[in-house]
Amino acid sequence: MDNINVNNEVHLAGQIYSKLTPSHEVYGERFLTFCLRVPRLSDICDYINITVSERLIKTMELNEGDYVEIDGQFRSYNNYSSVGNRLILTVFARDIIPLYDENLKNPNYIYLNGFICKTPIYRITPFGREITDILVAVNRAYNKSDYMPCIAWGRNARFSGNLMVGDNIKIWGRIQSREYQKKISEEETITKTAFEISISKMEVMQKENEQDSESEIS
Repeated sequence: MDNINVNNEVHLAGQIYSKLTPSHEVYGERFLTFCLRVPRLSDICDYINITVSERLIKTMELNEGDYVEIDGQFRSYNNYSSVGNRLILTVFARDIIPLYDENLKNPNYIYLNGFICKTPIYRITPFGREITDILVAVNRAYNKSDYMPCIAWGRNARFSGNLMVGDNIKIWGRIQSREYQKKISEEETITKTAFEISISKMEVMQKENEQDSESEIS
């Protein structure tokens, strides 16, 4: 990958789970979107939104049910509507390769280098698991940033619960999806999908005036 990806790298492999549909157009370049079903080690799958330039796949025949390998970046943008502001998360594909084998190796990998932009929230689930919610801002070209909701578990959760806004961290993990119920009214509840990064390893980058350069937790 080129140097613009050094702080935001994603590798996915899975099955196209929806039709490719138009998303938006920028300076005459059309972009499409689709859902990719990515397997976990268990029987569960994650369903991840993919955005791809029409130019990148112009010579490909990509259809629902096909298996592909994708390299790119995880990005966010705000979707403003009459019902409020919503953070949209998608993988921006920089390369797509058709796969002809369903036995996928390392199908879900992400690396980020960013800054904590909201006070981490440490909590313990009803099942006794330690979790810390972390919102990380990752710089992008043209003075833009992507905002990534992340989850740390166990001792990573306990450690990161003490981190502060502005701390520079590196994260390795996977993108996961989960469904939840949102109550619209007393009579109506809808099912929605949330996306977050499940952290498997993290490094806290120390400030230049501190003695150590890095603190690693995995």
